[in-house]
Amino acid sequence: MTKAFTKFRPRILILSSLVILSWTGLTMRFFYIQVIRGADLREQSHNQGQNRAILSAVRGKIRDRNHIPLAENIIHYSFAVHPEEVENREEIITSFSEATGRSRDYYEGKLNSSSPYVYLERNLRSEVGRELMKIRDRGLITNRHGYRFYPHQRIASQVLGFTNVDNLGLEGIEKEFDGYLKGRDGWIVLQRDGKGRDWRNHAYPRRDPMDGSDIVLTLDLHYQAILQDELGRRVEQTGAAGGMGLLVDPHTGRILALACLPDFDLNEPAAYSRETYRNKVVTDQFEPGSTFKIVTAAAALTYNTVGIHQEFNCEDGSYIYRGQVIKDWNDFGLLTFSQIIANSSNVGTVKIAETVGRDRIYTTGRKFGFGSVTGIQFPGETKGVLKETDQWSGISLAEISLGYEVSVTTLQLAAAYSAIANGGFLMKPFLVDRIIHPTGKVTYASSPQLIRKVASRPVMERLTSMLCQVVETGTGTSARLKGWNIAGKTGTAKKYLNGSYSDSKFIASFVGFFPAHDPILTGVIILDEPKPGYHWGGTGAAPVFRELVKRIINSDDSILAHRPTEERGGHEFFAASDPISNKAAINPVALLTVGTISEPEVENGMAYVPDVRGKSLRRAVADLKNAGLTPKVQGSGTVVWQSPAPGKMVKLHSACTVGLN
Repeated sequence: MTKAFTKFRPRILILSSLVILSWTGLTMRFFYIQVIRGADLREQSHNQGQNRAILSAVRGKIRDRNHIPLAENIIHYSFAVHPEEVENREEIITSFSEATGRSRDYYEGKLNSSSPYVYLERNLRSEVGRELMKIRDRGLITNRHGYRFYPHQRIASQVLGFTNVDNLGLEGIEKEFDGYLKGRDGWIVLQRDGKGRDWRNHAYPRRDPMDGSDIVLTLDLHYQAILQDELGRRVEQTGAAGGMGLLVDPHTGRILALACLPDFDLNEPAAYSRETYRNKVVTDQFEPGSTFKIVTAAAALTYNTVGIHQEFNCEDGSYIYRGQVIKDWNDFGLLTFSQIIANSSNVGTVKIAETVGRDRIYTTGRKFGFGSVTGIQFPGETKGVLKETDQWSGISLAEISLGYEVSVTTLQLAAAYSAIANGGFLMKPFLVDRIIHPTGKVTYASSPQLIRKVASRPVMERLTSMLCQVVETGTGTSARLKGWNIAGKTGTAKKYLNGSYSDSKFIASFVGFFPAHDPILTGVIILDEPKPGYHWGGTGAAPVFRELVKRIINSDDSILAHRPTEERGGHEFFAASDPISNKAAINPVALLTVGTISEPEVENGMAYVPDVRGKSLRRAVADLKNAGLTPKVQGSGTVVWQSPAPGKMVKLHSACTVGLN
């Protein structure tokens, strides 16, 4: 070992140690980065080098049974480019310039930008953006934004519900079928440069969005508009705190119209109380009063405990049952079974119930669907209350036969009376008719569902005749319409408040169907706390049903086929009500027109009067409007006369009166 080595040995040892320590440290650091924190750092690198953007799906529409939109979307389109990746500059410049009206220089400047990502247009209307979406260029970036819009504002608000700012359903059909309506969002991975700017790299993956399915409801916008208009008018006239209405096809269970008042504007739900959001037809229960007397009547007919013409002494309107006084609204003496139902005698009903017995009344009530849910696909359905007989008190037989100690929903009443109308079958009510995938494929189609048989057809026919007598001569004469057989029942029930029944607050109701012996509609009208004088079902609720029938007959020619031949000769003329009041807010649909009104053929401000004799109301109104005239209607059915006469020249927009029979 030389003196030189000995001299430099410490330095060599120190230097070698430093090299070894450095390599050891680097190795440990490399192990830490690659193994211990490898996954975490790879994710950070991934996030810093790219960005995943959501491509929103467009929410499906909700339509009525005639495919008229009830809930739709306002679609906005945004377009951007990566200038360096544009394949066909001329196509983009020309297409955008023609679509938006901007100059070519504007778009040329955008495409000449040195920025890697440039917006061409933002929030274009759908009619403009839809055409531009057809351009296929790797440098063009497109995006759609859908905003929920309800074109009819308040119409069917508690049925439809609404969405939040993220387009997720919060109430009603929007909530119950949110999984179908919202679709599936897509995504696109964008590359991010060192300055944090995103740009499209076609090597990165992309998944296109799948739009939501359309929901076709059983609702008919024409019927819905009429129901809300008439119910709203009556609530205002009677000073009621609120109201409910329901129209159902008794043979299938399809709900054709459903209304709850007060309602709310679907486009501004935050401006209204949450109380107005609730679909009370489905969720709220109440004591029905005399509309529940069909249970006692049906049980007596089914078990043959009482004859149709059997008489009962109604005790001049006052009867003591097990220590409790049962009173009538009138001092009735001898009444037959039919007259007891027609005049809604409480005393007579209790005496009939005594012949039937508690077990049979309970069984019949359950068969009608009271005390159990109908199974409708709608959130929050209430089953009501019909206690088992072992929970009945000594006076429960009387109370329940009169519609007290029992709670029902408006939907249950409609289903029960529909069972009478269709000959004895309890049908499951439903609101959704079809679900249609964006590809056009029907993924769900409804069909009528039988729950159970309630009673035989002869029993229901006899009960129908009694209900016709209610309208013809009994408590429901305000629902009578000459020339049409209407069956129905009135109800007046005291509200149970603060531990006792109120003498000033009532629920007035009417449930009916028409035409009585070939029914197409079952209707329920409920008024909550109408002012005195209107608190009776016959004076408060029954007139609404009559007005509904009038307007529906005038707006739907197909109903005439259900009118018995012997009734057609003596039909009462009545003027058609205004198709819509301003309050109803149904601007896009005119209830008495069919199809699109074309431009009238006019000459120097004059119009020819077309011949509409022999035509239906709808066709006549449409022809007169097409001719540039203003129709005035008298009666219903088919046109038998008109004034001015056909072929005359009159001033444009002149009135033309048509008489129907």
